[in-house]
Amino acid sequence: MRKKIVAGNWKMNLDYKEGLSLFSEVVNMVNDEVTGNQQVVVCSPFIHLHSLVQLGKGVAKIAVGAQNAHQAESGAYTGEISAKMIRSVGAGYVILGHSERRQYFGETNELLAKKTDTALANDLKPIFCIGETLQERGLGKHFDVIKSQLAEGVFHLNETQFNKLVIAYEPVWAIGTGVTASSAQAQEIHHFIRKEIAAKYSQAIADATTILYGGSCNPTNAPELFAQHDIDGGLIGGASLKSRDFVDIVKVFN
Repeated sequence: MRKKIVAGNWKMNLDYKEGLSLFSEVVNMVNDEVTGNQQVVVCSPFIHLHSLVQLGKGVAKIAVGAQNAHQAESGAYTGEISAKMIRSVGAGYVILGHSERRQYFGETNELLAKKTDTALANDLKPIFCIGETLQERGLGKHFDVIKSQLAEGVFHLNETQFNKLVIAYEPVWAIGTGVTASSAQAQEIHHFIRKEIAAKYSQAIADATTILYGGSCNPTNAPELFAQHDIDGGLIGGASLKSRDFVDIVKVFN
């Protein structure tokens, strides 16, 4: 059975004290209210990682992740953070290939393939993001875009490596816009992703791969989205900054 995951992406928000306060609220709510087997992952800015790991100790349902990692193990890369550094503070996940990284920082599929390799080598679980822009969808290229992002970004991995990935589908046109893909649109792409994985590896691996939906997911639309056969949870942006909203999304899987 596929693992159900709800991951929060705080992006570049919250100072140190604000982050600890929000995470503490989430931990308490998860302890009191979450009764299912879903995994909660909070992906914070780097400054919070060590403290969040400490606050979350003993809470099996909660894991901590970073929002990015450099492709090199170490070196003269001023301002960057390595996968080894992230793992050394106890974080277990890292978001790679988020559309904002692709758009604002020019991250390519080739670069992301290297980042994925380095993350896996340092025992981090990548949440690998893929998704099309509004223009690409309008031109009917969304399936081709998804296919190339998978092929060039992660399909070089062997089966053992690929099994450690979480895939996140995020329609770029639905991120931070308040516009959400319909449940049918989201399911269509998630099903396509699973078919591509099956064709590359096997149906068993495809059936075991957790695929998340990202793109203006909130407590109102989460139940319908998460009810789709191929949607195994969400990568949550804005709603993850409000403990009540975030935990209500997590509770959809109770």
